[in-house]
Amino acid sequence: MSKTVLYMSVSLDGFAAGPNESKDHGLGDGGLRLHEWMNHPHGPTGTNKTVWDAFMSTGAVVGGRRLYDMTGGWGNDHHDGVPLFWVVRDPSTYMDHAAPNVMFLDDITEAMTRAKAAAGDRDVLVHGVGVTRLALAAGVLDELCISVVPVLFGSGQPLFDGLGHHHTELERLRTVEGEDGIIHLHYRVKGALSLSPSTTRGPEQ
Repeated sequence: MSKTVLYMSVSLDGFAAGPNESKDHGLGDGGLRLHEWMNHPHGPTGTNKTVWDAFMSTGAVVGGRRLYDMTGGWGNDHHDGVPLFWVVRDPSTYMDHAAPNVMFLDDITEAMTRAKAAAGDRDVLVHGVGVTRLALAAGVLDELCISVVPVLFGSGQPLFDGLGHHHTELERLRTVEGEDGIIHLHYRVKGALSLSPSTTRGPEQ
């Protein structure tokens, strides 16, 4: 059965991007450090490669507006032409960018449901800070696969900021040591945040 899985690299102090993040400076100051483990000249190796292969074997992708703007929507192809679902405040403003495999929606639950259907028996890759917060709030994120990089940023874009005072229980599925000091943490989401439905629509992801 398809699952929605967040794949994200973060610093040890929990930042998914460095300070001064912008459209032209996507991961902020020093942010590329978070992706060095997967960007070796010949690709990741060993355990890191196993995680990378799982990331790239997903059958659909769900992201948010901020990620779309910073990546250019990956040119409408993240990997293997799988369907891309973008959660944005006003889908009508993105209609010129739509394609047979690219959809813009204003509701995270609908995006996740349609992505699961499109992925078939493969998992759905969830990517981006804003869409992660939306998915947790709506209770539609099944698993977290967090790759912790041995670096402290001190400031930047925190992955789990803005979740409110509610608790979300997690079940650890596995913890594995990768190459280059990376620790890969894999959790199942047991209990999602309980927020009002309006928080699952239209923020600036």
